[in-house]
Amino acid sequence: MALVGLFSAKDQEFDSKLNLLASLVEAHGGRIVSRHVQRRGVSSGGADKMGDPFSRRTLLSPGRAGEVADACQQRGVGVAVFVNPLTDHQRAVLADMFGCLVLSGEDL
Repeated sequence: MALVGLFSAKDQEFDSKLNLLASLVEAHGGRIVSRHVQRRGVSSGGADKMGDPFSRRTLLSPGRAGEVADACQQRGVGVAVFVNPLTDHQRAVLADMFGCLVLSGEDL
């Protein structure tokens, strides 16, 4: 499984949130093969975008979404689990991009 999360640059707890999700996935018998973090407001000009709403389609930048998709395909990932809540539309778009089932930690 791949873990994915979108976090604000101000969120200093993002690593512990990923670790908590990893523990939950492993408790359900899953094996984590990759972790992907999208930090919002870290890059130059990113701080100005902190107030903008998240991407309705993917929650991720196009570059990060491509990175996750490549990792999922190369490692044969069957499920990508997001820390963030996802809409049904986001799940469908991400599943198509990643080539695997996409869940939110809330689904576990």
